[in-house]
Amino acid sequence: MAEEGSGHVRNKQVMFKDYITGFPEESDMYVNTDNTVILKLPEDSNGILLKNLYLSVDPYLRLLMQKFNTSGVFSPFTPNTPLRGYGVAKILESRDSKFKTGDLVWGAVGWEEYTVSTNTEGFFKIEHTDVPLSYYTGILGMPGMTAYSGFFELCSPKKGEYVFVSSASGAVGQLVGQFAKSIGCYVVGSAGSEEKVNLLKNKLGFDEAFNYKEEPDLNVALKRYFPEGIDIYFDNVGGKMLDAVLLNMKFLGRIALCGMVSQYNNLERPEGVHNLISGIFKALRIEGLQVYRYYHLYPNFLEFILPLIHEGKIAYVEDIVEGLESGPAALAGLLRGRNVGKQVIVVARE
Repeated sequence: MAEEGSGHVRNKQVMFKDYITGFPEESDMYVNTDNTVILKLPEDSNGILLKNLYLSVDPYLRLLMQKFNTSGVFSPFTPNTPLRGYGVAKILESRDSKFKTGDLVWGAVGWEEYTVSTNTEGFFKIEHTDVPLSYYTGILGMPGMTAYSGFFELCSPKKGEYVFVSSASGAVGQLVGQFAKSIGCYVVGSAGSEEKVNLLKNKLGFDEAFNYKEEPDLNVALKRYFPEGIDIYFDNVGGKMLDAVLLNMKFLGRIALCGMVSQYNNLERPEGVHNLISGIFKALRIEGLQVYRYYHLYPNFLEFILPLIHEGKIAYVEDIVEGLESGPAALAGLLRGRNVGKQVIVVARE
């Protein structure tokens, strides 16, 4: 709502309260409705003014809620400022020649209705609007690029190989599994509920899936699904799962370290990995993934993924909530496994 004669409009925001330990709660964030913004860039600006449409809720955001931070992409949140992450937005004004008013983009924005960005390097113009715009928070955005670069660039997959994906129903895992199936791999995923296991097998096309919470011995479980061993492990959880996988890898196997969500709430005392010696015995290649290193491949990725979407050859599951005020619950719930599919916040529909 505009303030009479001021040129200001309300800019609702989801604010970060203070640094935390353990699991985040809704109360660690709050919604601010008192902030206002002028919908015009300063004359000396080289940036862009954005109206945010969709926000991406991702596990890595937990890393930014404490002073100890190893993400390498974003710095920790500052108390009493808006959370920030990836989102889809419409440009209301641009002082950058790469963009013009009315363009749709995805990139790093604040958890707020409007964002002014002075750095436009991390923004991608959305050229294909014949798919849902929310897809650019996931399958066509950072998570999609993560799955694509992590699987094809780091794992060097071959037809017929045996692939295991943890947190397989999440934004990245569901795509890795389908990419692996598309080239003829045998794929097993793990998830944290029967609903998610059924989703993996019945909608996303995994060969097998299991609920890790119901497995008293992960090593035994993996031997059941991979009696001859694992060629590729796409790791989204770390911890005990990674430790068990190391015992079940084949010689010359590859492990992509994409995420370690099991450790994000305990970085002060993370679980140790005890079976790393298997990396020597089996000549494993283990590599950490930072997706921004592969953003130059984004055009190649679109050429690969868009036909699959248009032809209905890939399934994609979103868990959408409405309104910025839903943000704290969405993030807290994501880190407790309550979401099914890619968690998205609708800020405004274009």
